Amino acid sequence: MKESLRQSMALLHTWSGLLLGWLLFAMFATGTAAYFQEEITRWMQPEVIGEADPVASAQGAVRFLDKVSPNASSWYISLPDSRSATTQVYWQPAGGRPAKRGETSAVLDREGHAITVRETRGGFFLYRFHFDLHYMPVYWARYLVGVAAMFMLVAILSGIVTHKKIFADFFMLRFGKGQRSWLDAHNVTAVVALPFHLMITFTGLVTLASMYMPWGIAANYASRAAFQEQVFGREPPAGPSGTRAALVDLAPLIRAASAGWDGKAVGYISVTDPNDANARIVLTRSPASAIGARGEMAAFAGATGRPLDAHTARGAALATESVMIGLHTGRFAQWGLRWLYFLSGLGGTIMVGSGLVLWTVKRRTRLPDPARPHFGFRLVERLNIATIAGLPTGIAVYFLANRLLPAGLAERADREIDSLFLAWLGVGIWAIVRPAARAWTEALVLAGACFAAVPVVNALTTSRGLAASVIGGDWLFVSFDLMMVLLAACFFQAANKIVQRRATGVTLPRRATREAVTQ
Repeated sequence: MKESLRQSMALLHTWSGLLLGWLLFAMFATGTAAYFQEEITRWMQPEVIGEADPVASAQGAVRFLDKVSPNASSWYISLPDSRSATTQVYWQPAGGRPAKRGETSAVLDREGHAITVRETRGGFFLYRFHFDLHYMPVYWARYLVGVAAMFMLVAILSGIVTHKKIFADFFMLRFGKGQRSWLDAHNVTAVVALPFHLMITFTGLVTLASMYMPWGIAANYASRAAFQEQVFGREPPAGPSGTRAALVDLAPLIRAASAGWDGKAVGYISVTDPNDANARIVLTRSPASAIGARGEMAAFAGATGRPLDAHTARGAALATESVMIGLHTGRFAQWGLRWLYFLSGLGGTIMVGSGLVLWTVKRRTRLPDPARPHFGFRLVERLNIATIAGLPTGIAVYFLANRLLPAGLAERADREIDSLFLAWLGVGIWAIVRPAARAWTEALVLAGACFAAVPVVNALTTSRGLAASVIGGDWLFVSFDLMMVLLAACFFQAANKIVQRRATGVTLPRRATREAVTQ
């Protein structure tokens, strides 16, 4: 019998969602966490206390850089904002001398004093992992992520065609119904945030479009450098003159740039050839100040403060790309919209995870011997356990390692990251050696226990535990600890549901089975 369009799309939806579903789950989970990457980093650096003052921080950063590297070829200053309290500074030694990581960077307070903080990549690692992955070349990781994003886009579009009750499914979430409940969870999380899922997948592809489709650049520009110059307006520095000249005060320049941008804040400052007559200061608008990710720039002569041509590129294509990237990263979002981003991303994570579980739940009823499934079924089931329970366990261990590893440990940030993957690997091995039903329960309990341990370990190792944070009004730390407790409760409840179903031996009615199979 000839298949209908909906049946064809159902098959496409199933396999496009399954083949790279585990990678998509990891991308969604870590990308969702990255909407609070600044807050995660602040929690992972409890030594940092204070509020942001961008102007004072910029002046303090210049004083610090003048002391540690006055003859550098360039300085780079990342200013604090409402979500961060520290200034990040980087410098390039004169002559391009190679340096170890950490030797040419520092974390400063608003007065320009270096802060001794534990080495960590904080929330930034979770952000980078969702498109750079880890332990593999970035180039290949981004291609793999791009393929997964294309699969995701195909799964979303085919899913829209497949589900004929897409609007009715918006209101359907039935608990305790076995396969029907998994299908409801998959449908509801897909439909509620459908515009977000489409936007986040498409804009994710746009952010790396020039890498995935470089032929237009190759056909129209002599070199990649020529493309960068023409499109982004990145001029090479004039070079040092050899005449020493002190850098002007940055405060008037910051105020002038902000006024020219209708009050939008300065986010980054770069200085080429500091303390030289040819010094050039470029101020870049903070990505948190507008939806476009590529901020406006203002350039000034470093010795006099005279405005220069910033050579800021303009055009509809660049503006469109800037907005696409801004929509994807959500840095412009204030608290209400940021939480909407987070909850939508969480819904996407549940959508992918429930789809992976649904694949096994639906096919188990059609196995000749459900007690002895074939290799492909066992592989999917074990990968589901390793990913859906293992990755969250790894993230919780990442937070625990931040508190438990010695502050002076060599390459401490890398060891934190290693702890995440070791925990994830451990859950994967456990999923292989244990019966699937027991492995699900045990892995979910482990994930819940690890998240529940985070506030406890935080209270035992720092002075910013939950009780102290409530008393001191430290709401960032209060919110983080409460989120850990909430996640722990969710994993414990999921494990409890599995135990209850095993005890009662709930089976799916035949009618529900036929209905789920056709979707």
